[in-house]
Amino acid sequence: MTHNVTRRRVTKTALASTALVGMPFVHGARAAGSISVGFWDHWVPGANKATTELVNEWAAKEKVEVKIDYITSQGNKLLLTIAAEAQAKSGHDIIAMATWDPADKADALEPVNDIMDALIKQNGTVNGTVEYLGKQGGKWLAVPATVGSQIKGPCSRIDLMKKHAGIDVQAMYPAGSPPKADDWTYDTFLKAAEACHKAGHSIGIGLGTTSDSVDSVGAIFHGFGADLVDAKGNITVKSDNVRQALDYFKRLVAFLPPDAPAWDDASNNKWLVSGRGAMIMNPPSAWAVAKRDAPQVAEQCWTHGMAKGPKGRFGPFLPFFWGIWNFSKNKAAAKSLVTFLSQPSSVEKMVVASGGYDLPSFSKLTTLPVWANAEPPKGTLYHYANPHDHQTLSIAAAPAPPKIAQQIYRQGVQTKMVVRHFQGESAEKTIAWAASELEGFMRT
Repeated sequence: MTHNVTRRRVTKTALASTALVGMPFVHGARAAGSISVGFWDHWVPGANKATTELVNEWAAKEKVEVKIDYITSQGNKLLLTIAAEAQAKSGHDIIAMATWDPADKADALEPVNDIMDALIKQNGTVNGTVEYLGKQGGKWLAVPATVGSQIKGPCSRIDLMKKHAGIDVQAMYPAGSPPKADDWTYDTFLKAAEACHKAGHSIGIGLGTTSDSVDSVGAIFHGFGADLVDAKGNITVKSDNVRQALDYFKRLVAFLPPDAPAWDDASNNKWLVSGRGAMIMNPPSAWAVAKRDAPQVAEQCWTHGMAKGPKGRFGPFLPFFWGIWNFSKNKAAAKSLVTFLSQPSSVEKMVVASGGYDLPSFSKLTTLPVWANAEPPKGTLYHYANPHDHQTLSIAAAPAPPKIAQQIYRQGVQTKMVVRHFQGESAEKTIAWAASELEGFMRT
């Protein structure tokens, strides 16, 4: 994925506002004053502008002075900012947080059950991964953000999958209709990978330790029920399910690009845009770049759901959150702004500005017109938002307790297991290595 590397600070006011429905905390007398917000610096041109305009609208209505930072995730700058503010107990009132950050900084965050209860009632339920990452002991730590949240599902070449694998991805995932994907299984996927590889158009799944690789491999592990650590923190890597996953990957990796273990998060994008890949697993960023740089590739792209494993169909999902520090000096205004940004009209504006990349986590907001209307080809992103709840949205290393899971995730333990076994290490030796790594995580 490509990210904008600039850091911008703006202090804004606005002149216009619109009516708002169902918003707790929106009351000028309580929300007045000033707040500071640290948003993720979006890679999509224009996406930050849409967020700023929404903040301006809210600020004018509530008569609040808002100071905005757009903080890049390049070089872990957002992560470092979060860590520094939590330690200093000073900084932004609201801060954007990626996947593991709310659980990691739980002690420094203001509970937001009041916001989430109202939003769930209005916008529908959130998926299990959002709860796993954003809620502890019945306490909501942060509100799932539209901006930055993404599914890294398959983006297939319509022509190459049909020609070489005999799979019509548009018929399997028709635009505007529920999937017809009962036959889209791990066995089918493996056969497709072999056929496309032999034709010179390998499926592009990375096996490195950056997030795109970890997410892809982790979702397939989930399809086997191959958990490394259970929800109680017990090491469960020595299981038949893990052995089955390793055996499957040993066969699959033979049909992936030979340099897949060295891939980073840009590699799969480049693979698709180059015209060489029959499929990658990514949010629509690669397709968006192809629209600009290789339109002949973009017009053949179709985003759809994951293949089904023995234990189910799991799509890699990475939510962002908006957290409010418990040391914020204006919690009422912070809660009001976060609630405003989570209203359906605000959500739609942000999704449109991102070209359909950003995903709301609430079930009633998965059928926005932007995904159905995206082109070329028309409807290419219809199934991106999982509108028919066709797959379980998951994150690699779950269901381990988040403090352990984030170490598994960030160290790329699952991708390292796959590479070690493919390169000739026995499954038992690979599993023993992983168990040793996991025991080390328990001690930290």
